[in-house]
Amino acid sequence: MSSRLLLPLLLVAGLAACGREAPVAPAARVEGLQTFQVPAAEAAGGRAWEGVVEAVQQATLSAQTNGRVAAVERDVNDRVAAGDVLVRLSAVEQQAGMDAARAQLRAAEASATEADANYRRFANLAKDQFVSKAQLDQARMARDSATAARDAARAQLANAGQQTGYTTVRAPYAGIVATRDVEPGESVGLGQTLMTVFAPGALRIDVAVPQSEAEAIRAHPVAVVVLDDGRRIDAAAVTVFPAADASTHAMRIRLQLPALDAPPQPGLTAKVAFPAVKGAAFPRVPVSALVRRGEVTAVYVLGDGRLSLRQVRLGDAAGDQVDVISGLKPGDRVAADPVAAQQALVAARKDD
Repeated sequence: MSSRLLLPLLLVAGLAACGREAPVAPAARVEGLQTFQVPAAEAAGGRAWEGVVEAVQQATLSAQTNGRVAAVERDVNDRVAAGDVLVRLSAVEQQAGMDAARAQLRAAEASATEADANYRRFANLAKDQFVSKAQLDQARMARDSATAARDAARAQLANAGQQTGYTTVRAPYAGIVATRDVEPGESVGLGQTLMTVFAPGALRIDVAVPQSEAEAIRAHPVAVVVLDDGRRIDAAAVTVFPAADASTHAMRIRLQLPALDAPPQPGLTAKVAFPAVKGAAFPRVPVSALVRRGEVTAVYVLGDGRLSLRQVRLGDAAGDQVDVISGLKPGDRVAADPVAAQQALVAARKDD
């Protein structure tokens, strides 16, 4: 056959091979392999995005004064009541400042008392014109100045007392200690994080959606939350933020979760589906069934007793499940254990 005829035939064959969905590896007949059937996609759930669970009440407690950690009274996972002591800092400098402020206040109070007595004395003398008006004015100004100095000393003492109070860090409300960031003996500075406490009762989820879908959700604020363990929960409230994020141009949506017997932990991800946004739904398979070879992702598919490796294109993941955009259809049987499938495939080829 001439080269002019051979080239078109090769192009036609190549295009035909690209147009059909061919397995990555040739099929081989196997028996006794554990498989599962690809389920049908959930078409009525609406389009979904990943969100992050967070506590409505979550406080990051930081040092409001300098000092050294004297004691850490609570640890991670400890339940605390409102007002419980969490961390104690050394108060040597703060106590010294308070003593100095108290001494300054005593001196200022004595000066204010003396200045007030002098003014009263001059006021009595001024009635009989034994002192001039200028002398009375000077006594009045001295009294007012001493009173102001006394008030300033009182404020300084209150500030010193507040600084001393900052050496004892207390729980702002009843909750659970999420993180502990200091150890006894460690020096801490102003603003350094000490602990994080959250209240497990009220939870919410923040999710970002494209701005093109925000108006549909705003008109129909309904959402279904799919947790990592597979539970489906209707959101108690859906709030669409009025402005988009300037960097991503996405709209932020906050969902309030109802009270749950076993609430998810803050920081975990959850899938949020909005029925108002219609989108393509895809079948899901376990992540453990995937085979990754470089940039290629595939699964072992069993059909008519023969096993083949088929490339798939993945979508969003939810827990241990992942959406399959292309490569599989509902009803296909997929090997649950890719390692066992590979071993069975090698053994079947040897038998062939």
